Amino acid sequence: MISPDASVPESALGTAQRVLRYLAAGDLEEAAALSNAPKRRFEVLRDYRASVGDEEFKRVFARLLRAEKRVLTEIAIGPHHLLVWNVRGADRELAAQYYVNVEGRFLMDDAPGDTRARLARVLRAWREERAARPSAGRD
Repeated sequence: MISPDASVPESALGTAQRVLRYLAAGDLEEAAALSNAPKRRFEVLRDYRASVGDEEFKRVFARLLRAEKRVLTEIAIGPHHLLVWNVRGADRELAAQYYVNVEGRFLMDDAPGDTRARLARVLRAWREERAARPSAGRD
């Protein structure tokens, strides 16, 4: 996706990196502030941290942050983006996040909608296609 305005970011990766840095440090408030539904995002993050503990929570997101160089694809439908990266080099270790560009700024897309549902279907098909390949898991 090419933006006619060079000041508008074309990738959600910068926001994803910021979110992961906040989460790896355990800062739920700052991470949630980068969502289009910050209250809901905070609640989800808080509940996840409560279920796994603070240290495991930070470890999980630090691991994802280290995987940032293994972004496999960024799929866009209009302002909605899906980032998919390979966490450990095996297709069964994929992570994905949804983002939306709102007035030139990417936010985590935590609002359900038709476009996000379409991206979820694209992700499912993309994973199925990769899993069906003989070379799957050898990235």
